Order: sequence, then C-alpha cells, then structure tokens
Amino acid sequence: MTFLNSITDVPCGTLSVALCFNNIIYLWWSILVADLNYFLIAPQSPQLQIGTNFTATCFIKNTIEVTADDLTWKLANKEIPKDKYRKINDTALNVTILVTEETSRWLFCFSKKNSVHVQLNSAKYSHGIYLKKGYLPEKPKNLTCIAYQKKNSISSIIHCQWEPKTLLELEKGILFSISLTFSHSYKTYNFSTNESSADITTDLFPNFMSVDIWVEAENALGKVESEHLTIEANSLIKTNPPSHINIISENIFPRSLLLNWTRPIGKTELNLIYEVRFTSEGSQNWSYVPPGDTNFDIQSFRLQNLQPDTVYITQVRCKNERDGYWSEWSNNSSKRTPADKPTSKPDVWQMSESEASDGHQVLFLSKEPELANGEIKGYQIRIQDYKEKRQKYYPILNTILVTAPNTESRSKQITKLKNVHLTDKTAHIVTVIAFNSEGNSPEATLVIPEKEHVPAPVQKLKVSPEGGKLCVEWSAPNSSRITEYVVQWASHNTFDWQREKKNVRKANIKGNLDRFVRYNVSVYPLYTDMEWIGKPTHIETYLEQGAPLSGPSKIISKPGCTEAHLMWEEIPVEKQRGFITNYTIFYTDGTKTEVPSDTFSYTLTNLARNTRYETWIMASNIKGSTNGSKHSFSTRIYAPGEIEGIVVAVSLCFLFVVVLAMLICIYKRDVIKKSFWPDIPNPGESTIGTWSPDYPVKAEIPSESCLSGISVLDVDVCDGKSVFEEDKSCLPLKKDKYMSEEHSSGIGGSSCMSSPRQSVSDSDEGGDMADTTASTVQYSSVVASSGYKGQTPSLQPQQAVFSRSESTQPLLESEEHPDMLPLEGSRQSQRFHHLGLSHCEGNSDNPNQLEMEAKALDFCPVEEDSEEMSADGQPDEWLASAPISSYMPQLGGYRQQ
Repeated sequence: MTFLNSITDVPCGTLSVALCFNNIIYLWWSILVADLNYFLIAPQSPQLQIGTNFTATCFIKNTIEVTADDLTWKLANKEIPKDKYRKINDTALNVTILVTEETSRWLFCFSKKNSVHVQLNSAKYSHGIYLKKGYLPEKPKNLTCIAYQKKNSISSIIHCQWEPKTLLELEKGILFSISLTFSHSYKTYNFSTNESSADITTDLFPNFMSVDIWVEAENALGKVESEHLTIEANSLIKTNPPSHINIISENIFPRSLLLNWTRPIGKTELNLIYEVRFTSEGSQNWSYVPPGDTNFDIQSFRLQNLQPDTVYITQVRCKNERDGYWSEWSNNSSKRTPADKPTSKPDVWQMSESEASDGHQVLFLSKEPELANGEIKGYQIRIQDYKEKRQKYYPILNTILVTAPNTESRSKQITKLKNVHLTDKTAHIVTVIAFNSEGNSPEATLVIPEKEHVPAPVQKLKVSPEGGKLCVEWSAPNSSRITEYVVQWASHNTFDWQREKKNVRKANIKGNLDRFVRYNVSVYPLYTDMEWIGKPTHIETYLEQGAPLSGPSKIISKPGCTEAHLMWEEIPVEKQRGFITNYTIFYTDGTKTEVPSDTFSYTLTNLARNTRYETWIMASNIKGSTNGSKHSFSTRIYAPGEIEGIVVAVSLCFLFVVVLAMLICIYKRDVIKKSFWPDIPNPGESTIGTWSPDYPVKAEIPSESCLSGISVLDVDVCDGKSVFEEDKSCLPLKKDKYMSEEHSSGIGGSSCMSSPRQSVSDSDEGGDMADTTASTVQYSSVVASSGYKGQTPSLQPQQAVFSRSESTQPLLESEEHPDMLPLEGSRQSQRFHHLGLSHCEGNSDNPNQLEMEAKALDFCPVEEDSEEMSADGQPDEWLASAPISSYMPQLGGYRQQ
C-alpha cells in the first residue's frame, strides 16, 4: 500500500494528457491487482537529487513464468539501454540512471516474454515507481540583522534576512529555522518560516551584549546550516536620522555656512558619529565632508570653501560610533551664501549687424561670469583704438537680450552691452568688467582686428547630428598663436556661443537644440592672450529635418498669349524645416516641371490662347514634399504688342496710300486740274475777233497741219481766198449777209459755215472744255469792220466791235458729250476731213462731189450769182454779194438760230 500511496501523490498537471490518463488507469488497475502483482521495485518513493545517479532494483516474486533475463526497464515511454542493467540473480535486476533537470517521470519494470500466460496477465507482470527530483537546500548566506530605533530606545525585535536559492519541485518551499543565542544567558530564540526573512522577538534588546545568530534550511533531501553571525548587539542598531537641521549664513563669511542639528537618541543609549553632504541648487552631484572631520559625537559643523551667493542643500546622517548601520539621510535644508565680488571675468562676444563703406556696426554681448558671487548689477565696457590709444567708456546696466533655451545656470543669460560703429582701418580693443553690489570682476578682453589683417580661419568645418546633439568638427589653422575657439550658433530666435580649448578639434553644441530649425554654426579662432578674433567659418545645418510646413503661397503670374511667367517668394526659413532640394510646378493639364531650389521664377510655354489655368508649386526636401496654395490665371487672346503691331501696320499702309495719292496729285496735277476744273475759253480772247471788219487784219501763221483737226476745216472753209480759188460755188455767202451782225459760238468757230462741233474742235483746250460746260452758254455777236481771214490785212488797223449776245442757244450735243464725236479714223471723220482738206488745199477735182459733201454736212449751197472776189483780195465785194445764212441744222440736233 506504500507504493499505492506514493502513486496517488502524482499530479496530472505535470504530465501530458495522454500520460496522465494512462497513469490513472494504471493506478486503479494496480489497486485491483496489487496483491497479485509478481514484480516489485525498490526503493518505492525515492527523493532524487538532480545531478546524481540513481539505482533501482526490480524483484520477481510468486512466479516462475519469467526470470531476470525477461525483464526490461522503461523511463516514461522510452526504453533504457541494456548497458544500464545489472543482473543480480534470476529474480532480481537493477538499473542505474543519471538524474537530470528534466521533469519527474515514471520508471517501469515489465516482462517482454512472449507467452500466453504473460500476455493475459500483463498488468501482473509489470511495476512502476514515480521519481521525484530536486536539490538539496542551498546554504543560506549574507545573513544580516537590524534592530531599529523605536521612539527614544532600541526595539526588542530584531529583523533578519538572508539569500536563499532553488526550492524543491512540487513543494511550497524550504523551511528556514533562525536561531539567536545570547552569549551570557545561553538562551536561544527560534523562529521557522518559508520566507527569506524573519523577525526575532526577544524579551529585551541585549544592549552591549554579544549575540550568535544562524539559519538552517531543510527539505526532503536534507538540511543545511548557514554561517553563524556572532556580533555585538549594538552593531545591529540603526537609529533615526538627525532632526532640526539649521543653517546659518554669515555676511562676514561669504564662503561658509554653519550647520546645527539634534541627535536622534540619547547619549546614555548610544554614542553616535555623523556624516554631512551638500550640493548647490540645481546640481545632482553631492559633495561629502571628509569622515575625519565629523567622526565625533557632535551637533554642529561649518561648511567652508563654498561659492558666494549660491544656494546650498545639506543633509546629515548618523550611526553607532563603533559599528552598525548608517541612519537614513535627514530632510533637505537649504541656504544661500552671502554675496562677494565676482572672481571670474565675463564671457564677452560680438555680433556684426551691418556693414558700411567706412566700417561696420558691431553689437557686443556678454554672459555673466561663472563665479559671479552675487547678482550682476551691470557692466562697464571700454573700447580703445589700437593705434591711437583713444578710449571710450560705456557703463551698461544689466539688460537681458536673449536666454539660451533649457539652461539651468544664470551665467547663460546673454546681456546686450553696446552697439558701436567701428572703422575698418584700425583694430579695436574691447574691455568689459562686470560688477555687483560687492565689487568688480576681472577684465575680459576682446580684440576686433582691422579689416585687412584678420587672422586665418579654421579649415574643413563639418557639422552633423549625433545622439540628439550637433557635433562640430574642424581643422586648426597653421598657427601656434591659437588660444581657444568660439563655437557660435544662431537661428531666427536663438543666439548663443561656447568656448573650447585650443587643443579641441571636435565638440558638441551645449544646450538643447530644436528639431526642424535651421542653425547657422560658426567657428572663430582666437589668437594670443588678448583674444584677437580670427576670420569665421560658417555652415548651415539642422539637428533634424522634416517635410516643409507649406509650399509657396504667394504666386505672381504675368500671362501672355501662349506663355505665362510665374514668380513666387521663397518659403520662410522657419517653415522650410529642412534644405529645399527643388520646386515642382503643376498646372491644370497635369503637366509638372521641376526647377532648382534657388529658382523663384519660371515661364510656362505652349499654352492655349484665351484659356484659364490653375497652377500650384510643391516644395520638396529630403524628408518630404508639401504643396503650396493654388493660383489661377488666364492667357490672352493677343500677345503683348500684337494689337499695337496691327494698328501700326494698318496706319502705315494708310499713310503710304495717302502719301502715294499726294504724290500722284503733285505729279499729275495738270491732268487732275483738267479733269475737275477744265479751262473755259474766254470769248474776249477768241480769234473770231480778227474776222470783224473793224478789226485790223493780221497776217495769220499757217496751221502746222491742216489735216489734224476740224479746226483746220473751219478756218479753211471760211477762208474766202481758198473758196474763190478752188470752188466759189461751194460758199453761198453774201456780202451783205456777212456784213450784218451774226451770232456765233463763243468758242471761236466761224459763223459762216462752222457748226458748234467744228467750233469746239478749233483747239484742244476748247474740246476739253466743251465736255464739262453747261448745255446752254452765253453767245457773243461779233462785228468785223473789215478784212477776212486768209486775206491780206490792210495797212490801217481796223477796230473790232464786240457785243455780247443774250442768246441761250444750248451747245451742241456733241459738245456736251465728247464721246459722241466721230473718231479720227471713222468714216464720218474721214468724209469731213476730206471736205476740209479739199477746201484747204483747193485741189478739188469734182465740184459735184464737194457739193454733195456739203449737203451731207448741212452746209448751205453757194448761190450762182455770187460775186467773185476782186483781184486785190478785198472781201468787201464778196461779202456784199454773198449772203450769209444762219446756223444750219446739225447732227447733234441743235435748234435753229
């Protein structure tokens, strides 16, 4: 039944589900056949220590069916190799295994003999035990015991603690027994616990007595005892900290503070020693008073070598003078030391603001001295001409210009000293003194060199972010006069600097810098002891870049006909949040164009006329891109100047036409004049006046050609001499008729036989004029006193008498319409010309033909009884005998006179 009891202690939680189920079945089967089982394993319930060898023996009883040679060992579901077996006799077989840190397992012994009896009674031919594994208790160590102060005495409860290790598997823990024995009373106090600490309650705290304390750890595998702690009981005491800490500040001692406190327990109970520590306000580093100065039972102490005008925090603790535990530190107590005059010089720097032709404007700045020793009331700045040794003093009150971000020290405050205009032709020595209520600081000197002799700058400046800081690295100039370097950084709202030693080539910028803010980092070398400022080296950088906050928002467009010129402003630096790499221009049809980051204008081409477009610009950096606001514009119908060009071209063409017309008018003025203002012959100047009997007969110049016009015909027809010589019968004129007053055309034609058509043809000008005259003209009557055209004029001048006729006889139709005149090649013209030629030349061979021609032209026939002209050529006789008829009907249809 011992075996069965051990099996029932096995929890299924440590096994697999299948194995647990099998164990339960096997357990109940074993209960049923326990008394009939033929096998037995010893030991029955072993406690195994991990890391040791374990030997189990399987015994055969009450049967001869099997022997030791038929037995097999199995650990869990895995057979153990035969080399681990050892046969004791025919009825006993053992096995040796190594106990590892694996989970506890079943160890089985069974028969593998193949017989009907064994197979039918397999449960009776097998047996198993459960192996429990664990460790021996580890020896307790680091045993410590403390007796705390309770009110004004030491408590009788002693608290002890130690360090245990591994617990046995399947057990709740190790049982610890702590024992405390007083050396003089031989009384022992015991206390058991499963924890690693315990409180031992004594009747009375054994003050000034020795105690012996130890701990025992025990489990199923064994028991282990710790080292004994033999110690004086007073060494176990831990008192309360000192109280009522009072700090006294004395003005005559600006560098010291006096501390007083109250002890936590009376001297009769315990003698104490103390420890004091202090730190300045805002600092995390404590300074400790040397133990030899406070290793006494004292209640006051003076702190020395402190900084004036500084707040100090102090703490005090105590313990037993021989041995024991330090009490906790007392509560913080703080006090400011008295002020003293500054013992370090201010940190002076300069910032150039603007330049001019004769110099530059410099703003001088200063930080408070590190050892200001009091509140700085102001500064005194002296600027001295390096060559002329002239000096100017400027007492400056303390005004804060800007404070570096996230600073803890008042020395980080930056003070604006003076804005001074300095010339570039000489160097200037700037001396600054800070003062407080107790006195002045040492002088700080800065030299501004002349423009032409600025010392060399640093080389190969690099700035990169490292661990949340900006790391600045540079190469030193080739000079041994370098005293230190000044690293300056500035943004749109921050300006600060720091100094580095001359052997430094790499430094982190102090203070917390902001992300996405552009900083201009500069490094200045300082030369010689007077701190000559060298030429700076600049670089712009970011602690961390981010996508721009916005793209270009103000876009100005100048649209044309097929293009548009865009202009935009640079994004403010505080919104760039990084270095802009490029701009991308988008517009309505999806087209995009990239331009460099330093370009702020672009011309869009190949646009449609009179079209509305919408455009926007995207700004990009290495962290992302952001679109700007949209802008709309419309292209023009006409390009700039195109309308003006059209107007100018039309105007030039019009001007050209006008000028051309004027030139034509100038060069063709006669033709135009004749067309619009034809010459009207003056009847007073007509040659008909020479036909008057009273007008002296002049010798006429023969016509250039009597064949060229009808005028020749008119003159020849009226020429009496030719008529009498050639054919007198063709002129039916009578002398009395001719002598009478006759009507004639005002154009100068002959009144005897010429028609108005013929009169018009008397001259070219007369012909032109006839085209434009009115249908009715005023006629004149001409009375000739003597002579006839074609006859020899008399020697005595004859006077011609002219009288204007009141006739309204219209002109010939042919005179009003020149286009109805017979052309010079026509048949009628030839006939008329022939008639005139015959009369002119007097060579007509056929009088009848002449008469027929005359009838055709409506000439009046010559009377047969007309008188011939006298031999002397006087026309009087002929005129008297040749009656003159009135106008004859004309082809043009003129009415009779």
